[in-house]
Amino acid sequence: MAHILARLSGVKFADVKQQLEGDAPGHAEQGMYLEHLWSNADDPNEILFLFRVDDLNHCKQLVDRVHAEARQEDPNVKLPHMTFLDDK
Repeated sequence: MAHILARLSGVKFADVKQQLEGDAPGHAEQGMYLEHLWSNADDPNEILFLFRVDDLNHCKQLVDRVHAEARQEDPNVKLPHMTFLDDK
């Protein structure tokens, strides 16, 4: 099963949680399902979250496109670092 691990720094847990809850229906339409959301115990301003994904290649392309669009709108936007995981 494929997953995406995301790490985002300089943000508040509550803000990320609210954003992910609001985005959940759209994520599900793309085959992305939030499984876990954590705050780094050593750095509470670092948030990690894990998506289970149906199609890793599709999600990689989607993330690349969405992040590129976000950077075009705001070059200083805070975006998560994404690690794409496959259990081949």
